[in-house]
Amino acid sequence: MASANLRDLEIRHLQALQAVAEEGSFGRAAQRLGFSQSAVSQQIGALERVVGESVFDRPGGPRPVELTPVGCMLLDHANAVLSRIRQAEDDLERLRHGGSGRLVIGTFQSVSVRILPTIVQRMRSEVPGVLIKAVESDINEDLVAGVDSGDLDLAFIVGAVPSDHFDIIHLCSDPFVVLSAAPAPRSAIATESLSGAALIGEGVGSCSALIEDGLRAMGVLPDYVFRTNDNSAIQAMVRAGMGHAVMPYLAVDESDQSVVVRDMNPPLPPRRIDLIRRRGRTLHPAAQRFTALAVEVAAKVTKPTMIAV
Repeated sequence: MASANLRDLEIRHLQALQAVAEEGSFGRAAQRLGFSQSAVSQQIGALERVVGESVFDRPGGPRPVELTPVGCMLLDHANAVLSRIRQAEDDLERLRHGGSGRLVIGTFQSVSVRILPTIVQRMRSEVPGVLIKAVESDINEDLVAGVDSGDLDLAFIVGAVPSDHFDIIHLCSDPFVVLSAAPAPRSAIATESLSGAALIGEGVGSCSALIEDGLRAMGVLPDYVFRTNDNSAIQAMVRAGMGHAVMPYLAVDESDQSVVVRDMNPPLPPRRIDLIRRRGRTLHPAAQRFTALAVEVAAKVTKPTMIAV
């Protein structure tokens, strides 16, 4: 008896086996599969050569063909294999239409509060089968490295990255404002007046570096009385009268009536917020919809009076 080498089996052999077994004849199986009867006979013959035994008893005449014990065993496996292939076809179709899979997004605090939740809500409504995970960091380099390594599919970042290695989608320019405790005047504050004033500031991070570099370039030496990477804690300390805070507009809770949001005169250069992906890497189809929503949502939450760059 020949030794079976099932690695030589082909999907068409299994399809022919299933069709003949279910139809009871080579002729009806051929009609079902859209082949000639001789083609189906050839596929069953090839299957039997691979297996080394007959898979059908052929009584001849009008009587239907019958599976041999080997044929019955192989049919169980054929049904399982063909079922998984159909499932794979369905899964592939859902993936192509963004209906399954996952996206991993890099983000930072103010985007996590003002932009990302709206995008996630829309995505869950449009493609509920896509799992969205988010990783937050205040260090721009960490987010860029995550996209570069493939750990992150997309990332919101502040500032410039090497454009030859990443696709960059500009979302908005976010101006810096000064938070003061009410009842401070709502008029713009002279930036130079912040020199020597008590300031509440961010801890180590990409945004704090932009603020401090910008202030020093204008001759302002910041005097921090409290630092934290929690935007709500910064605003709480301003509310308590501990000092002023220079913050990006998106990091401010404007519904807080105990603080006053003030423009700076002259202003600091606004921070640039982009969405990046690694160039040349194929992403989940839903990434394109996520990107479109990011552009749409960012345009609605930015400060109306800002100057676009």
